[in-house]
Amino acid sequence: MRRPTLFLTVGLPGTGKTTAARRIEVEQSALRLTKDEWVKALYGQENPPSAQDVIEGRLVQIGLRVLELGNNVVIDYGLWGRDERSALRQAAADRGARVEMRYFELGPAEQRSRLDQRQAEASHTTWRMSDEELVQWAAQIDIPTPGELDGSEPVDEPPPGFATWAEWRAHRWPPSVS
Repeated sequence: MRRPTLFLTVGLPGTGKTTAARRIEVEQSALRLTKDEWVKALYGQENPPSAQDVIEGRLVQIGLRVLELGNNVVIDYGLWGRDERSALRQAAADRGARVEMRYFELGPAEQRSRLDQRQAEASHTTWRMSDEELVQWAAQIDIPTPGELDGSEPVDEPPPGFATWAEWRAHRWPPSVS
């Protein structure tokens, strides 16, 4: 029996994560979990901040169950924080799964161009993003290290106040909207 793989797409909006996730889905027979598609289906043109963590958490739960069943999964939603990636790397290891992390980056001009094109051609799949938001988000992302990307770095310990990554996951990705 082959070990399932958890594919993680990491990057800012418009860098190619979903395009790559769709390719991985087909090439690796993976269940693709793309957060924006779920938010759009549930909220339409709204993008409520209160729902983001819950939707991500539900997708993580689904993805981990699929790994337990022996199938590949691709999680497609930024994963800007190393703590998020560490929690998912540990969860996959706990289930006997491998992890492949893919990082996508573009210069600001190309990113803006792609986002404008997506807004013009497929506005039903996205939301408007200002230049100010893009700058703010670029400052927030914790770019993966080479060792994190190739799996040679061990998974970090959970942050202070959390005994396990499972406990941290439950905190980071709550089960319902408050």
